[in-house]
Amino acid sequence: MRYTNSLSVVVPIYNDQEVIVELLRRLTAVLEDIAKEYEIILVDDGSRDHSWEVMNEARAHYKQLRIARLSRNFGQQNAIAAGLSLTTKDLIVLMDSDLQDRPEDIPVLVDALLAEPEATMAIAQWEERKDSRMKIAVSRLFQRVSNSITDIHTMPRLGIFRVMKKSVVEELRRFPEKTATAVSLLYFIGSKYVAVPLKRDARFAGKSGYNLSKMLALTFARIFSFSMFPIRMVTYMGAFLCIGSMIAAVALIIYKLMGNVLTGWTSMMVLMLFLFGLNFAFLGILGEYIGRIFLETKQRPNFIIEQVL
Repeated sequence: MRYTNSLSVVVPIYNDQEVIVELLRRLTAVLEDIAKEYEIILVDDGSRDHSWEVMNEARAHYKQLRIARLSRNFGQQNAIAAGLSLTTKDLIVLMDSDLQDRPEDIPVLVDALLAEPEATMAIAQWEERKDSRMKIAVSRLFQRVSNSITDIHTMPRLGIFRVMKKSVVEELRRFPEKTATAVSLLYFIGSKYVAVPLKRDARFAGKSGYNLSKMLALTFARIFSFSMFPIRMVTYMGAFLCIGSMIAAVALIIYKLMGNVLTGWTSMMVLMLFLFGLNFAFLGILGEYIGRIFLETKQRPNFIIEQVL
């Protein structure tokens, strides 16, 4: 089946020299069958291997290929934003480069999107994932925390792999935020989406660049960009400790007036260390919000595209 809609496919690339040739082969085979007009946009996010050279050589074989190189590594989410800024077609496909997202599933997502007139996105919902237990556990925790304490509420097991209408990307470009991720903003916009059950393959080659620290950084980015819960927790905890300290002070005065001398330097030191630790934790939360305000006021770009071919 050929769609009347033109397609843009955006893929962020980072140290994927072993995957690029197979990725392009499978993508082209699918897109040639379903689209009269399409483009493939690969964004090199400061790769340290030969990804850029492989992409550049591939241009001789794939006329619909556009490649962009960022001036340094800005992170996957900013590479996604850079790729989306270059799209020109009616429907935009967003997917990972490691072929865990199967190019052959693109028509399934497009069909699901076109079947729902009110929907603006069709997103892969993983029935089965061939990832490590830690990655799956952190992903589930991220989704639960996000739904509980932020303004973004999503269905479970949603991936980056999706098809979007051009209107969603145009709306995304209106957001000048520097600290919120592109995918989080896509949900924040409130676009109606349909979840499509799909299976996720194992990586074609190499290893995932998403370690625990990067996954936690994504979690914190969503929490501090879309929720006031941490700062409110500080307020509530501070009020609780204030009331508790006043009650303790009254109790100590009563004991003193009754002639009792309280001992317990160890417990006092433990309490002091606890309160000092809590105080520094509160300062860290405040600093996180203030730091994000600082970054927003600078208005520095989230990415710098060095070259487009």
